[in-house]
Amino acid sequence: MQLNDYLRVFGSSFFFALATLLPFLNPPAIAPIFLSLTEGASSATRMVLAKRVAINVCLMLIVAMVAGNVLLSFFGISLSIVRVGGGMLVIASAWRLVNSPDADTERVARMAESFTPEMAKARAFYPLTFPISCGPGSIAAAITVGVSLRDQNHVLSLVRLGGSIPGIIVVSVTLYTCLRFAAQMLHRLGDNGTAVFMRLSAFIMLCLGVQIFWEGSRELLLGVLQQVMQPIPIPKA
Repeated sequence: MQLNDYLRVFGSSFFFALATLLPFLNPPAIAPIFLSLTEGASSATRMVLAKRVAINVCLMLIVAMVAGNVLLSFFGISLSIVRVGGGMLVIASAWRLVNSPDADTERVARMAESFTPEMAKARAFYPLTFPISCGPGSIAAAITVGVSLRDQNHVLSLVRLGGSIPGIIVVSVTLYTCLRFAAQMLHRLGDNGTAVFMRLSAFIMLCLGVQIFWEGSRELLLGVLQQVMQPIPIPKA
C-alpha cells in the first residue's frame, strides 16, 4: 500500500470511531445530569470535574477499544454480562435523578458548603464517568470498533487504531465542552425549563438503561434456550 492509501485508511478510521462513539455518549444529554449531580459545586469545581471526567472517558474508551475484548476473554466475561450489570447501574442512577426533589435556594446553599474537593474527587469516576458519561453501551461500542478495525495485516491494523484514537479524543473534548459550560447552556432555560429538561434527560437515561439491560438479558436467555433445545444424544445399545 502507498502512503495515500494509509492516509485514507487513517481518515476513514477517525470518522468511523467518531460517528460510532459520539451518539452513544451524547454529551448534550449528559450536561443536565452532570449539573444535577454536582448541584452546589462552584464553577471552578465543576471545571475540574469536567476535565477529570473527560480524561477518564478518553482513557476508558481507548483501553476498551485496544484491549477490551482481550480483557473480557481473560476474565471470562461476556458482553451480555457487561450490558446486564451496566444497565442495572444506569437504571439505579437514573431512578434517583427522576425522583430527586427540585432544588431551592436554601438547599443549594447547604450543598455548596458540604461539596468539598474530596467529595468532587470521589464522584469524578463514579457515577460521573461510569455509568453516567461512559456506560456499558459506550464501552461495548468501543470494543466493537476495536474488533472491526483489526486486520490480518498488522501494519494496517495499527494505522486503523491510530486513526481511531484521535476520534476518541475529539469525542472527549466535545464531552468536556458540554460539561464545562452546562450551567451556561441551561441558564437560558430558566429554573423551570432546566428542571423539566433534567427530568426528561433522566427519563431518557432510564429508558437507555432498561434497553441495555434487556439486550444483555435477551442474549443470555437466547443462549440458555439454545442449550436447552439441543438434542440429547441417545447412547447406542
